Amino acid sequence: MRSGLALGLCGLMASLLFLSMSATAVAQQQTSVMRTTATTAKPATAKSGQAQAKKPSVHRQPVVRQTPPSQASVGSRLGLRAKLSEIALNSSAVLVMDQESQEVLLEKNPDVALPIASITKLMTALVTLDADLPLDELITITQADARLERSSSSRLQVGARLTRAELLHLALMSSENRAAQALGRTYPGGLAWFISEMNEKARTLGMNQTRFSEPTGLSSHNTSSARDLALLVHEAYQFPLIREYSTAREAFIRVRGQPLQYRNSNALARGDQWALGLSKTGFIRDAGRCLVMQAVIDDQPVIIVMLDAQAKDKRIRDAENIRRWLSSSDRQADARS
Repeated sequence: MRSGLALGLCGLMASLLFLSMSATAVAQQQTSVMRTTATTAKPATAKSGQAQAKKPSVHRQPVVRQTPPSQASVGSRLGLRAKLSEIALNSSAVLVMDQESQEVLLEKNPDVALPIASITKLMTALVTLDADLPLDELITITQADARLERSSSSRLQVGARLTRAELLHLALMSSENRAAQALGRTYPGGLAWFISEMNEKARTLGMNQTRFSEPTGLSSHNTSSARDLALLVHEAYQFPLIREYSTAREAFIRVRGQPLQYRNSNALARGDQWALGLSKTGFIRDAGRCLVMQAVIDDQPVIIVMLDAQAKDKRIRDAENIRRWLSSSDRQADARS
C-alpha cells in the first residue's frame, strides 16, 4: 500500500513538472515570435504623396474626482439644527433674554458649547478695556499678526500703524482679525497672558462652558454656549466704547496715509430697521454664521444670541423671526397673563 501511495505521489509530481515545462516552452515560443516580428518589421517611411502610418490610440484612464471633505459645521454634525423650538429657526443654538430681568424668553440648545468664531472679539475688547491701556498708543501690525490660525483677508498690511482705539474699532465693527491679534500681542505680558486673562474673565462672569485659545475667533477651539454668550453680551454692553464701535455703520481709517473705508459686518447694523445697542457677527466653517445683539424691541431691551446658521440670509431671517415673535400680540398676551 505504501508503494502504491509513493507511486501516486511520484505521478502527481511528474504531472506538475510537465505542466511547468510546457508553460515555460510556450512563453519562450511567444518571446521568440515577438523578437522575430520586431526584427523583420520595417519602419513606416513618410514619403511625398503617401499617407503616414497612424499612431496607435492611447486609452486614457478617466479622472476620478474625489468628494471634498464635509463642509458641515459642528452644530450640523451634532444634529442640533433639527431640534424644534417655539418658532422656526435655522440656527443650531439660540437664546433670547430680557436684559433687565434676565428672564429667558426663547431658547434652542442653549447649553451646548459650540465654536463661536469672531464673537470672540467681544471678550478681546473687554480684556483690553479692563486693562485701561492708552487708547491713543500707536501699534504696528507685524508678521506675527499676519500668521494667524487660518488664512483670512485683511487690508491691514504688515507695517501699518494704528492707534489701539482704531484697532478696537475695526475688530468690533468689521471683525478685522489682524487688529484683534495685535491687541492681544501688545497686551502687558504678551499674547499668552492675554489669553489667560480672557479665560479668567469668562470664569468671573460665570461662563462655565466657555474656552478661549486666541483673540480673533479663527480657531475652532474658541467655544461657548448661547447661555454663556448672553452673559458676555450683557457685560460688554456696560462699556460705551464697545456699544459705539460694534454698532457703527462704517468708518474711515487712515492706513499709511490712505483713507480706507470699513463697514459693519452685520447688515442689520447698517440698516434703519433695528435699534441696536451692541452687535457682533462671526463665521468660520465649524461655527457657521453667528450673531449676538442687544436690541430694543417694542420698548423692551433684549439680548439675542444665535449660533450656527447655515448662511447669512438665514441668520438674518432668524433675527427677523425672533423680532416678529417678540412683537406678536399672542406672545405679549401670554407675557401679561
